Amino acid sequence: MHFLSDELDHYVTLHSENEPELLAQLNKETHQKILQPRMLSGHFQGRVLSMLSKIIHPSNILEIGTYTGYATLCLAEGLAENGTIDTLDIEEELVDFQRKYFDRSQWATQIFQHLGDALEIIPTLNKKYDLVFIDADKENYINYFHLIVPMMNKGGIILSDNVLWSGKVLEDVKPNDVSTKVLLEYNQLLKNDERVETVLLPIRDGLTVSRVK
Repeated sequence: MHFLSDELDHYVTLHSENEPELLAQLNKETHQKILQPRMLSGHFQGRVLSMLSKIIHPSNILEIGTYTGYATLCLAEGLAENGTIDTLDIEEELVDFQRKYFDRSQWATQIFQHLGDALEIIPTLNKKYDLVFIDADKENYINYFHLIVPMMNKGGIILSDNVLWSGKVLEDVKPNDVSTKVLLEYNQLLKNDERVETVLLPIRDGLTVSRVK
């Protein structure tokens, strides 16, 4: 589902900050070599992530779902001096691809890759986070949220991607569509959970911004 026409989408991108060259190269190579390139955050959403990170100026960032590392590098743009990013993914074949671009960036020594099940890795991370980006398997969004809220600094921001799920949140849910069912529950959880205040932005496939009280 396209929430904006192609013409409006192009206009929005044209009048937003330019895509950095390294990210343009990552974007191109992802589309050339990696399956499901639609999963890439892309130019406009990437600039949104960068802007939010620069506003927050986080010391520690947690990213659940690395894919090819595009969003990771966007979030890194706002890191405080000596800040860190822990980025988690389950796809072993993408680790070297990610690292190649991380090492070409100025944040090479600040980005830490974790390979495996995020539900097992997150409890081992002995940090407090200022910014978290959830963009992994939708079936576990609720589980991720409950794990990370106690690990957040007060005023920290949790970003959740794909919360509109191509408009499926407005359709009748098919019995075997677990992802949509969980996302509907998750969106309601973010609305009602008294530990956070939330605004859902209709950016790309839906991006929720939740501030920890």
